[in-house]
Amino acid sequence: MTSSLATAPLGTTGMEITRVGLGAFAIGGPAWSYGWGAQDDDDSIRTIRAAVDRGINWIDTAAVYGRGHSEIIVGRALRGIPEAERPWVFTKGGLVWSDDDALQTGERKVGDPASLRREVEDSLRRLQVEQIDLYQMHWPAEDGAEIEDYWGALVELRERGTLRAIGLSNHSVAQLDRAEAIGHVDTLQPPFSAIYRDAAADVLPWCADHGTGAIIYSPMQSGLLTGRITEERVQRLPVDDWRSRHPDFSGDRLRQNLQVTAALAEVAERHDISTGAAAIAWALGFRGVSGAIVGARTPEQIDGWVGAGGVELSSDDVQLVARAIEESGAGSGPAMRR
Repeated sequence: MTSSLATAPLGTTGMEITRVGLGAFAIGGPAWSYGWGAQDDDDSIRTIRAAVDRGINWIDTAAVYGRGHSEIIVGRALRGIPEAERPWVFTKGGLVWSDDDALQTGERKVGDPASLRREVEDSLRRLQVEQIDLYQMHWPAEDGAEIEDYWGALVELRERGTLRAIGLSNHSVAQLDRAEAIGHVDTLQPPFSAIYRDAAADVLPWCADHGTGAIIYSPMQSGLLTGRITEERVQRLPVDDWRSRHPDFSGDRLRQNLQVTAALAEVAERHDISTGAAAIAWALGFRGVSGAIVGARTPEQIDGWVGAGGVELSSDDVQLVARAIEESGAGSGPAMRR
């Protein structure tokens, strides 16, 4: 698998990934707690295939996105791509729902090994693959299972070859240490953007020091850092879009966040790139980051950020963003690279 896009090794997995990968969050549609609203499946398939055509060599999804629907759509899209050109597929488990949940608002964080093994089988079926390239525990369990329980189950599935690599998402340094004592943590998926920067203070350095690949999510903070979000547009978000209910998208927090966006827009103008691409490039510049997951709902959206992995920001660019962060008080975490 080759690509003209900038790449980086994904820890010790042997996978050389493009610095940007396609996130299939919104492709799942509205049928779960954090749905992004209605999404046309044909558009989703065209988007996945367009990402591959543009050189992206990995897709990140999760069982819970649309309660299985995102994985199904990824599987359908892969069927139309020649084997030699297929991207790596990364997915996540541990968020379990009930089919009789009519309001589609209740997903439980389950780490029971038997449940997790069933989830893996379900993901294999939906994705129509014999091996999952990377399987990640989505969140720390809240069903009484210890990290040793669910991580031990994933280590066993990696040893069997059902899973090529295994990782954790949204876990702390203390939890990473406990997992690493059982079996190597191939990857970590933390949130990271110019608004929520906490990962730079702890888990990203941990990854760099332990040979663990870090694929960050929400580098454009769910659209806030694209330059397309305004107070007026937020007021028009449909009720089935979770952002319409989130405090980051209202009041003083929205205004603080948009000050950071304005600084990234100035950086983008210097480099003749989109504001979203500048936000991604900012995040990719931190130690420990292997790649960034970036969502798209149409092929056209990909064109705005696909080249972000090859953009090098200057120290002046970084300082400009840091000043905006400090002056606005937006988000949390360190403002400068370490």
